[in-house]
Amino acid sequence: MSSSEEGGFHTVDVSRISSGPRSATLLTADGVPVEAVHDPCEGGPATTAIVVAHGFTGSVDRPSVRRAARVFARRAGVVTFSFRGHGRSGGRSTVGDREVLDLAAAVAWARTLGYARVVTVGFSMGGSVVLRHAATYTAPDAQEHEGRTGRAGAHVDAVAAVSAPARWYYRGTAPMRRLHWVVTRPAGRLVGRFGFRTRIHTEDWDPVPLSPVESVPLIAPTPLLIVHGDRDPYFPLDHPRMLAAAADGGAELWLEPGMGHAENAADDALLARLAHWLLAAAPVAP
Repeated sequence: MSSSEEGGFHTVDVSRISSGPRSATLLTADGVPVEAVHDPCEGGPATTAIVVAHGFTGSVDRPSVRRAARVFARRAGVVTFSFRGHGRSGGRSTVGDREVLDLAAAVAWARTLGYARVVTVGFSMGGSVVLRHAATYTAPDAQEHEGRTGRAGAHVDAVAAVSAPARWYYRGTAPMRRLHWVVTRPAGRLVGRFGFRTRIHTEDWDPVPLSPVESVPLIAPTPLLIVHGDRDPYFPLDHPRMLAAAADGGAELWLEPGMGHAENAADDALLARLAHWLLAAAPVAP
């Protein structure tokens, strides 16, 4: 997927918005319908929205995603959504490639809801997506100053990547070898569809998208946080360290003792710390 495609126009269909927590169907730049939910801040009107990007095989209604939304909603508005091929969203998963368009639609929707600041937090595959998204969609002033591209309204004010890979095609752990079987083999894709409710694209990446570690240097000056558990069974600690090094001092790194992988391993205390960091990193101008 080229940068011009990532920066393309998209529309938002909010015809299914309901009272209380709002549900919507968002339309991505390449025409994929994506289910999304907005949970308002429990403490009253908020100026910041946290957009949550789940991991592979997750969805907006998975317990771990709903738990994260509840913790974040104590301090901010929250937008959750299902990546393409997941849950009730359309399309098929490209495992981190065109999912950038899904996140862009969710971020833009958060801004239409009236939030002055929008921040993102992604887990595992979602962590790679928030990094690539932040590297592509920049604020209008940054676009003009640096000659970069992006869709106005889809930029973010702070980014947190949790349990994210640094590079593509990693097979160094048993869980990642199993995941590659699910993604690349016909029998594996059947397991993904019927066992994990995840519909997976059958074609290889062409071209191969910018990797997370290649994206990190393009994120500055947007604040960036990298979080990783020291017991992550998917990606060892060289991944977060590689990401932090690529930021060249422009990212904060948390290595969490005893933590496993992604949203399932993030306890309420860590989620509360993530919310605090995101809100502090993206204060509303007076």
